[in-house]
Amino acid sequence: MRLVSYDDGRVGCLRGDRVIPLPARTMCDMIASWNAGELAVPADEEGIPLRDIRLRVPVADPSKIIAAPVNYRDHQAEMNVDATIGALGFFLKAPSSLLDPGGTIQLPYHDRRFDQEGELALVIGRTARRVAEQDALSYVFGYTGLLDITMRGGEDRSTRKSFDTFTPMGPVLVTADEFGDPDAVELRCWVAGDLRQKANTRDLIWGVPRLVSYASSVTTLYPGDVITTGTPAGVGPLSAGDTIRLELSGLGLELVVQVAADAATASPTSGHTRGPVPPQPRQGRQRP
Repeated sequence: MRLVSYDDGRVGCLRGDRVIPLPARTMCDMIASWNAGELAVPADEEGIPLRDIRLRVPVADPSKIIAAPVNYRDHQAEMNVDATIGALGFFLKAPSSLLDPGGTIQLPYHDRRFDQEGELALVIGRTARRVAEQDALSYVFGYTGLLDITMRGGEDRSTRKSFDTFTPMGPVLVTADEFGDPDAVELRCWVAGDLRQKANTRDLIWGVPRLVSYASSVTTLYPGDVITTGTPAGVGPLSAGDTIRLELSGLGLELVVQVAADAATASPTSGHTRGPVPPQPRQGRQRP
């Protein structure tokens, strides 16, 4: 199934260009009903035209967003760092940073660099603790798109990536049975009309099964939790007025957001970072 959250957070099944309302209050309720075998999709429901609804982030209230740093070799080279996910582990993004499809990223400072990072994300379908890698995919409910917006500098990743609006997600959540192989997904990301990122998830250092297994060895994963798999090479600076488009094969709809700096100020930590960020990642060491 291709699922969306819309309007006040209700859930629907996307059929062509129409949304069929489902009897679930939230996406987490939808996941619970799916697991219990209690969900029935009306076969004769005409649905609502997609153009007449407001798409929302697929899962509005995950208990956590787990993110993978340096999980493509080309991004490791681009960032000029030695470590990969195997040495770094994962980091957490604040759920309050989630942004609806069609929303606007608000850059908080005018004296810091902010980059786009397009990624494949997955949503956990049932409670997982210390799951084996060979069993990990059975804990995945579905897949969606995610943009990990990043401020460059010396602060911890979770600080630099958790500003409000810094995690656009969606627009569609495709159930695992329909999505297919998560290790064969084409990813493309445009900024201001320029194609910056083009990759395939077969080039991930840690694929989805290993990510889920590892994350579950550290923390209990709950239905609705989000794991995002990392970004390939091609990250670059954002400016107010930019439009970002993320396309992932298997989703069918692009994630599109705008960039603004309506209330940007000087960074309060400017004097405590490691100095100006170079114009391109290759030109200096920085945290990805």
